[in-house]
Amino acid sequence: MTTFVPASNNREDAYRLLSACYYSPTSALSEEGCCAALATLLAELAPQAAQQAGKAAQLLDQTPLEELLVEYSRLFLGPFKLVAPPYGSVWLDRTKTVMGTTTAQVAAVYQTHGLHLADDFPELPDHIAVELEFLSFLAFQQRQAHATGNREEAARFATAQLAFINEFLAPWLTPFCQAIIEDGEAPFYMALAGCTAAFVAADCKALQASADA
Repeated sequence: MTTFVPASNNREDAYRLLSACYYSPTSALSEEGCCAALATLLAELAPQAAQQAGKAAQLLDQTPLEELLVEYSRLFLGPFKLVAPPYGSVWLDRTKTVMGTTTAQVAAVYQTHGLHLADDFPELPDHIAVELEFLSFLAFQQRQAHATGNREEAARFATAQLAFINEFLAPWLTPFCQAIIEDGEAPFYMALAGCTAAFVAADCKALQASADA
């Protein structure tokens, strides 16, 4: 049987904090020190990502909330052409629109784990924040299974993480993050994108190496 390295709190918390950063910004983002906490969590997991998280934390402290909201809207909401649409289907589906085939496929994956989005939830299943939060959930389940000595269940959740990243997140995460960075006009989100890309790549590599061991 494949033996997976047990998930740590750091992994699930890192995915959760990254997810929070991709929702519309509020004062809590800075007040609760999300990016500073992220930098600390990533120091051992992914040093390159930790460096970008630290940069994001500094920029967050220096950027007024109103400016962050403008940057967020221009990048992710519109009303004009979006710099970086935060939905997987826009990058993966032939139609390049929201609510595409892959949106339904992602929702189906959530359902296999007993999850569904609340009726009043304002985002789609393949929004970047939702996909990152799902990975936090899987990492939590993996850690819980390992803590109870259920190695088979822990391996199942680790496999689920790797499969989800490879099939649904990684194929569009790189161009999504590159679009934000190459735009060059939203420093906080540029640092956040660099952190996200580096962490997910490092985590995927670690999961794969563990699976191959």
